[in-house]
Amino acid sequence: MTRSIVRLLLSWVLVLASVTATPLLSQGASPATKGSTARETQSQSTPRPSQAKDEGKPKQDNAAGGEQPDNADVHEFVLRNFRTESGVVLPEARVVYGTYGHLNAARDNVVLLPSHYMADHRGYEWLIGPDRALDPSKLFLVATELFGNGHSSSPSNTPEPFHGPRFPVTTIRDNVEAVHRLLTEELKVTHLRAIVGFSMGAQQAFQWAISYPQFADRIVATCGAARTYGHGIVRLEGQIAALTADAAFQNGNYTSPPQKGLEAFATVWTAWLFSQEWWRRELWRQMSPPGATFDSVLHEFRTNFIPGADANNLILQMRTWEKHDVGATPGFNGDLEKALRSIKAPFLYMPSETDLYFPVGDARYEAAFMTTVTLKPIPSLWGHTAGAGPNPADLKFLHENIGKFLGTAAKSEK
Repeated sequence: MTRSIVRLLLSWVLVLASVTATPLLSQGASPATKGSTARETQSQSTPRPSQAKDEGKPKQDNAAGGEQPDNADVHEFVLRNFRTESGVVLPEARVVYGTYGHLNAARDNVVLLPSHYMADHRGYEWLIGPDRALDPSKLFLVATELFGNGHSSSPSNTPEPFHGPRFPVTTIRDNVEAVHRLLTEELKVTHLRAIVGFSMGAQQAFQWAISYPQFADRIVATCGAARTYGHGIVRLEGQIAALTADAAFQNGNYTSPPQKGLEAFATVWTAWLFSQEWWRRELWRQMSPPGATFDSVLHEFRTNFIPGADANNLILQMRTWEKHDVGATPGFNGDLEKALRSIKAPFLYMPSETDLYFPVGDARYEAAFMTTVTLKPIPSLWGHTAGAGPNPADLKFLHENIGKFLGTAAKSEK
């Protein structure tokens, strides 16, 4: 594998478009023509501010060593006086999103791609292209960014009184509600061809299936779950503890990055990212430059895991992850099984057989209550990352199964 894949894995975005040399087709922007300006409304779409354009976003390198261009058209949707589930009202809540392809006249070719942990809109480019599961010459792809990633509204970019540690904890349902408004109010989209989500994107896919059961024709969730169970919360609390133990963190009011805490967080996260057998077989050699050693690989993960990420942003998204539970959706009174039985859309559920974040056993438990589910575990040693195609075998498996499920007839990756 190329050095670009190493950097992408280390930065956790997992935008593995550079696995192949296939270029994306030219992309469209919004329902109108490319570059059009949205009208001023209570909720509005605006160009992404240059101030936030590269905040915390890792660079993507192509095989030749240069920076990979952004293949999406990028927008920002602003919601005025957005009330979170906690009751806190944000005067402005911003959702950054990218689009690929063109919205057709019927507005019925839309696929939603909700982002995963600390990722930007490019987190699904491994799935996008003319010979992949999502072809932007036929589909209009909307890739949204979670609150807290440093581009959408986050602790790092929100003014007082909600700056830094004072930013309210946002839930997966908060994110789904904001994106539902983006789709219906700004893009005038009232139905989706599909929702495809990886990791926290899969959490959002589950929530869409519960909150808006008729909104999408089909739903795909890779390496995610309908609820964060106790073991997952303990893991996340351990990572938060590692980060905040640095005296420089100062209860979130730091004046410079708490570097020791960030490195401790990254080391703990890395231990969970891949399977135990992945480490035993030293599969890290497949994504490392010649001469790499275990110590050098671990050093890279520890010091360059999510380049430029803000500590409060990292914590905010971990809190979002912790609070995920579709059973807590209004109307279900905490009954997870009842919520899962309410899913109406055909649902392709693809856990990794070796995921330590979302164990395959949890997926089997949840699938037992889902009447429309196709459970298709990914046979991989790559742990959680298997859900985003980190190697040719996993990528081929994902393309074939997602393409078949969506009826997009994706070609196999060679």
